[in-house]
Amino acid sequence: MSKEMLNALDTLEAEKGVSKSIVIEALESALISAYKRNYGQSQNVEVDFDENEGDIHVFAVKEVTDEVMDSQLEISLKDATEINTAYEVGDEIRFEVTPKDFGRIAAQTAKQVILQRVREAERSIIYEEFSAYENEIMQGVVERQDRRYIYVNLGKIEAVLSKQDQMPNEHYQAHDRIKVYVTRVENTSKGPQVFVSRTHPDLLRRLFEQEVPEIYDGTVEIVSVAREAGDRAKIAVRAADPDIDPVGTCVGPQGQRVQALVNELKGENMDIVEWNEDPAIYIANSLNPSEVSDVIFEVENPKVCTVVVPDHQLSLAIGKRGQNARLAAKLTAYKIDIKSESDMEDFYAQLDEEDTSEEEEVEENNDALTDDTKNNPYEEEIVSNESDDSETEL
Repeated sequence: MSKEMLNALDTLEAEKGVSKSIVIEALESALISAYKRNYGQSQNVEVDFDENEGDIHVFAVKEVTDEVMDSQLEISLKDATEINTAYEVGDEIRFEVTPKDFGRIAAQTAKQVILQRVREAERSIIYEEFSAYENEIMQGVVERQDRRYIYVNLGKIEAVLSKQDQMPNEHYQAHDRIKVYVTRVENTSKGPQVFVSRTHPDLLRRLFEQEVPEIYDGTVEIVSVAREAGDRAKIAVRAADPDIDPVGTCVGPQGQRVQALVNELKGENMDIVEWNEDPAIYIANSLNPSEVSDVIFEVENPKVCTVVVPDHQLSLAIGKRGQNARLAAKLTAYKIDIKSESDMEDFYAQLDEEDTSEEEEVEENNDALTDDTKNNPYEEEIVSNESDDSETEL
């Protein structure tokens, strides 16, 4: 058994990357439990594994005391000094107690420990490998599904695609090949668990990196992404070089690049707009394909704005079920209120009427005050008396 044990440890270290010393430590601990289970729980025992020969030795450990209370754990000073005169109270002495049939128990225990360590090593390797894929795209094959998850085979591990991460316009069948975005990797008691998504905004970002070389090399940058997965998305892009058209670069000749992504996402429509450092221009761009007449920001809250559009563009700007406005708000991180030019004209007209009414009210109040002064004899008398007093003083 000794040679088989050593060979198994060497193989485990070479192929799985598991340190021999770690396995030996675990093996010794498991053998202690096995010994106590078979030969007595009350003993204090230690197990030594000879790394050179592969032999296993069990030792009972006893403490030297003046008075022995438990012979399983203690030895008297008198008996200890008969073994070696150097022993003192408090010292520990090891006595070999390896049973003759312990080899069989040791072999079974070693097999269990090694298999456990192999599983742990494989789990650790898989966890480390797939942790590197967090926030990246992987291609997998649909294996099966239940009411909660779709299980996607990524090669060495099966990932889970939850309901909220599935696109509503997609129907998955076994053996379908799909690209998924790895949202997180967890190391659980049952092994590594990989969670993937088809709805995450960064799936679109990574797909553009794969499809558009200029995005991958940094010539064109994706600034922001807003998605309603399976239906529509907006992507804001910019280029450091003013001679490069970032939108045209992403769309590609005859729309080939963006069409490839639309096909991958089963018909999800995409608006690619140019980012601008001027918020008004950026917001106007984000409402594409609608025309924008003006963008008015609130003074007290500059992250809130009113966008004015031509009357015939109002429905287009808002979009079906408010989708265009909603995605633009997500993309720009601004609260956007969309109004038609007619609505704004009515609004300004109402403001003018209110201002005019206020001015007329002020004038009426001033006129009334003047009339009251003329009709008040007491006030005239007071003024006259004040004048007489002034003359008397002079």
